[in-house]
Amino acid sequence: MCLADGLVGVSYGAIAVGLGFAPWVPVLMSVVVLAGASEFLFVGIVATGGSLLAALIGGLLVNARHLPFGLALGGVAGRGWRRILGSHLLNDESAVFALGQSDPARKRAAFWLCGIGIGLCWPLGALIGASAGAFLDDIDAFGLDAMFPTVLLALVFPALRDRATAWVAILGAVLAVAVTPILPTGIPVLLSLVALVALIWVAPHAKPESTADAEPVPAVAS
Repeated sequence: MCLADGLVGVSYGAIAVGLGFAPWVPVLMSVVVLAGASEFLFVGIVATGGSLLAALIGGLLVNARHLPFGLALGGVAGRGWRRILGSHLLNDESAVFALGQSDPARKRAAFWLCGIGIGLCWPLGALIGASAGAFLDDIDAFGLDAMFPTVLLALVFPALRDRATAWVAILGAVLAVAVTPILPTGIPVLLSLVALVALIWVAPHAKPESTADAEPVPAVAS
């Protein structure tokens, strides 16, 4: 996964340079921000004529998902300087792999291994991509922009086995695609969060598979 993120970093650096950014911009952001989704959103909004303020607000909103990540994994990072470093290395991948472990020691190992790995591979990939992008005329010809959504899909796909989550994801995707032709870059993704209100109706009607298919238990007379 870290190597895959490094390849996505190559696409990020190359795309940013292809959109007109100086090579140092994606490299610096990859180290300081270390959050691929918000970085892609930032360069996309600015490159299409959006204001710097809109790009910053969009990036902050996208990174708001780190708040529940931090609440769920705050104890995994440790205390003192480890917690500060861990908060910077917290990302989708390190959170997913850590939460997938039941043993506390394995949870800590997964968090730090994935966090440090991406903390190294992502900036390195951005550096390679930015350097290559400065010499390539047509970045789109390589199809590197497809790698980032592919990695994200691989991360969220297991969660789609839950019926309520799947319906919300489908509704969010439909909303985002429908408004993409009429709204600025990045806003359709944020608007897709409106689909979360569907949980109010879907969640109470979704039954766990383990109980939905179970045989009814006959009543016992008292």
